[in-house]
Amino acid sequence: MVLLNDDLWFPPVRSASAEGLLAIGGDLSLERLKLAYNSGIFPWYEEGQPILWWSPDPRMVLVPNELHISKTLQKTIRSGVFKITVNQNFSEVIQQCAKITRKGQKGTWITAEMVSAYEILHQKGIAVSIEVWKDDELVGGLYGIDLPEKKIFCGESMFTKVSDASKVGFCFWVEKLLNRGYKLIDCQVYTQHLERFGAKEIPRAEFMQFIEC
Repeated sequence: MVLLNDDLWFPPVRSASAEGLLAIGGDLSLERLKLAYNSGIFPWYEEGQPILWWSPDPRMVLVPNELHISKTLQKTIRSGVFKITVNQNFSEVIQQCAKITRKGQKGTWITAEMVSAYEILHQKGIAVSIEVWKDDELVGGLYGIDLPEKKIFCGESMFTKVSDASKVGFCFWVEKLLNRGYKLIDCQVYTQHLERFGAKEIPRAEFMQFIEC
């Protein structure tokens, strides 16, 4: 296992552990985070832990034109009950993602340190938020890292306060990315929720072909 210092670098992703853990330490500086995402690596750790850097194998991804929307969700989308915006309230979206209670998790991996770091990424146009509104109240949303030169969007987290809110926002964003010619949405690790949308696991080597092109 590699222990990072102040030098700006990461080991090759093939040196990650079986669980996908690649390195420990370093920082969440703008340049390191940019390097990480452009190298197929992301931070994921809990409060009180050192920064942990991951590149799992297999990798969960969604090809935009393979998005699956259930008939029930299609009906909700067509109803127009939700209004969707982009980059209108990044701070609140990431804060809500940090606060939301998730099944099987004791706490949040979105630490105060991560919130501050991703706020800077947002200010630089790298981190993007999608907000879902109902009756002028923010009821859902998601955020992630945009890699426009690679045509990849790296999804980080989502939250919902009202049934289907984050799902509608996710479908909206996937369709936007499809129209912009994006090739891949990086979902990082397997969840049944994402699988229902058509996401699938692929070998890390295949994922890296998208990252490195």
